[in-house]
Amino acid sequence: MSDRNTDQTVLDHIQRLVAEEERILGQGVRSDADLDRLKDLGVALDQAWDLLRQRRALREFGRDPSEAQVRPAEVVEKYLG
Repeated sequence: MSDRNTDQTVLDHIQRLVAEEERILGQGVRSDADLDRLKDLGVALDQAWDLLRQRRALREFGRDPSEAQVRPAEVVEKYLG
């Protein structure tokens, strides 16, 4: 699999997460399960965007983008704090 295909895989994953998030948000009234899922989706999106940024940075500096790894939620959630 080429770098681009792997980047595309991450982007496709992001698009699926966003579509699910939009579907839940578009429902209007949300259950506790929906709210929990929205939180999980937010974390998963942060992780996916972080992974894509890592891949792009590694490639930019001549390294193998496959070295990028999904970071734990505790790590990516602290970026905004």
